[in-house]
Amino acid sequence: YRDGHDVEKDEGKEMYHLELAAIGGHPEARYNLGCHEWNNDNIERAVKHWIIAANQGSDDSIKHLMENFKDGYVSKGDLAAALRAHQAAVDATKSPQREA
Repeated sequence: YRDGHDVEKDEGKEMYHLELAAIGGHPEARYNLGCHEWNNDNIERAVKHWIIAANQGSDDSIKHLMENFKDGYVSKGDLAAALRAHQAAVDATKSPQREA
């Protein structure tokens, strides 16, 4: 719905489906919600979405959080917690079978 490929472009439906996916635990959907909030000047909401996505293992969210830490939008404590949770999520996906 975002780009209008094979369907009519519809931001309302795009947001509805992003929210459903984010609630369902999809980190990239959560990251995209953060980007949408950022573009609409909802900085605090964007940061919250990126923290949740980072906790689920989203590398892009970590990058945005680090950039926004430098700009003063993310506290040191929030960034540190997000980094720890991100690493835990990444470690949880590792297994000997995947490493082979």
